[in-house]
Amino acid sequence: MDECKISNLYDLNETIAKNIFDGLTYPWEALPKIADFIIELGNTLSEDEYTKIGDDVWVAKSATVAPTAYIKGPAIIGKNAEIRHCAFIRGKAIVGEGAVVGNSTELKNVILFNKVQVPHYNYVGDSILGYKAHMGAGSITSNVKSDKKLVVVKNDTEKIETGLKKFGAMIGDNVEVGCGSVLNPGSVIGKNTNIYPLSSVRKVVPANSIYKNQNEIVEKY
Repeated sequence: MDECKISNLYDLNETIAKNIFDGLTYPWEALPKIADFIIELGNTLSEDEYTKIGDDVWVAKSATVAPTAYIKGPAIIGKNAEIRHCAFIRGKAIVGEGAVVGNSTELKNVILFNKVQVPHYNYVGDSILGYKAHMGAGSITSNVKSDKKLVVVKNDTEKIETGLKKFGAMIGDNVEVGCGSVLNPGSVIGKNTNIYPLSSVRKVVPANSIYKNQNEIVEKY
């Protein structure tokens, strides 16, 4: 399933977490590695550029963090990132350079590439968001199936057993997710794709497309 491969979803030069993907084929293979990777990487960060606060939390000195935001480690907040009012970072989170984590947004076990925006009432868990990906207000990643079974990634003809109980969404570079949408467990959204508002996505969506509903996905021109 080539559209789900790391090389087809992400520009790895746009994340401080580039090395976590070494030797991996699919991005979700990195999810169990995030916590240990943050601690290892954090301890190498320049003290001139990053301040360590609390247990295993590194915040770039150029980042802006609202006093009402909560950040639990391990976490890295990148250069020029903005963590807004009442953001809730529950740990195991890498927030890229220039990224925005907004009002009442919750993060857990995630990698946000540079310039990602999750700015208004978003839940992002067990997910990876590519360069300049944007989630509209109220859109979320659902990371556990209702039957609690292991997550399977599917397109129209193939499926991949992930072995993971918790898996939100793999969102490619420059993806736009419309307001109020739900990305169900195992969703993979290809680069440069737009998801209509109020969508419920539960499969692989090709790159360079517009997702109108489960039965209407058109090529973007």
